[in-house]
Amino acid sequence: METYGAWSLIPTLVVLGMALLTRRTIESLLAGTVVGLLMVDPTSVVTQGSNILLGVLGNDTVTWIILVCGLFGSLIALLVKTGGVLSFGDTMTRRIHGKHHSLLATWVLGLIIFVDDYLNALTISSSMKKITDRFGISREKLAYIVDSTAAPVCILVPFSTWAVFFGGLLEENNVTGNGMGLYIEAIPYMFYAWVAAAIVPLVALGWIPDIGPMKTAEARAAGGQPIPEGVDDDTLEVDESKPRPHLINFLLPIATLIFFTWYFDIDILRGVIVSLIVLLVMIGAQRLLSFNETFDTALDGFKAMIMPLGTLVAGFTLKEVNDLLGLTDFVIATVQPLMTPGMLPAVVFVTMAFLAFATASFWGLFAVAMPIVLPLAMSVDANMPLVVGALISASAFGSHACFYGDSTVLSAQGSGCTPMAHALTQLPYVLIAATIATGVFLVVGHL
Repeated sequence: METYGAWSLIPTLVVLGMALLTRRTIESLLAGTVVGLLMVDPTSVVTQGSNILLGVLGNDTVTWIILVCGLFGSLIALLVKTGGVLSFGDTMTRRIHGKHHSLLATWVLGLIIFVDDYLNALTISSSMKKITDRFGISREKLAYIVDSTAAPVCILVPFSTWAVFFGGLLEENNVTGNGMGLYIEAIPYMFYAWVAAAIVPLVALGWIPDIGPMKTAEARAAGGQPIPEGVDDDTLEVDESKPRPHLINFLLPIATLIFFTWYFDIDILRGVIVSLIVLLVMIGAQRLLSFNETFDTALDGFKAMIMPLGTLVAGFTLKEVNDLLGLTDFVIATVQPLMTPGMLPAVVFVTMAFLAFATASFWGLFAVAMPIVLPLAMSVDANMPLVVGALISASAFGSHACFYGDSTVLSAQGSGCTPMAHALTQLPYVLIAATIATGVFLVVGHL
């Protein structure tokens, strides 16, 4: 395969530059993709582009994401339309007294729903946004709290989707006979996740102040406008004057979702299907909605996910183009001379965090990188759990920081703000956590 060296960085730089200038995510990703295709072969941009797009849409993972997100949209829309979310909001509001308390409650819910980052991002944001609205909290801050307890918390729990995937990946690379055992050994060394999760309560309590764009968003919310300009949050809204159904109409579908996601070997698609069936039976039994209203609402919820799904498909397309340009191989080859035993964990974290951010690939990228990084770690006799901790920390950073990554997009969609607004407001806190984590990797690597 032809490699393009430093030129392989150009599409990613185009995406970042255009996104910052236009605040439009899908258009920026498509621009970067077109630039990359022009670099590969200017005469076959349409052919290559259509082939890549068909390949992306035919990918099992992408199909799974489309189904999960679409059905989740239907579930949330039905919970809102039937008043279940309002019942939950009323119950929580009676127990939550003040702005800081509501943010801490959101953080605690994030720690409890650790099974999967999609489950975490979509469930908590849709459940809590009415509550945080009442206390004058911006949707951007809610999205930051939710996103910070998605991937960063999921990787710290050995029976989450992340642990299952990376444990299997470690076994496939013949690093250990027991991948999950090595994963558990690496959990104390996943410094980015620990720091990112620990910063949240400090922000919630106001001990770490609102910084930059977050300060602007919070000032807007304090003036009575928690939802940013240009965001249509009407699809998942309901008439608050309607009588509230019993709280069980919210709790049972959510409990079903969590239980069956776990029951089906951490498969959130099967969990959300069972949860939808339970909710539809409850709606029919209690005659909460007519037949037409029920399925119109479900369809509206699915359609509400079109924009975030478009962003994810465009992100996967850019990743395929970056692979054609050899971006990952170039970056790893460039930093390889720096990989001494003491420096290796910090270099691995910084390099892989950059690549995860640039490619929006938080699992697939590491299937490519592990066969390169782990044998290198063994050859220099580095601390293997520490290196694995650095690798998985980098994956969590990418998921947390990348403005076109799935967790960022879904946290923004569920909270009711744009992915760019969410990404820019949380960026200072993400960089603080990444800087601290890099310092800790440097220190621990030299011990």
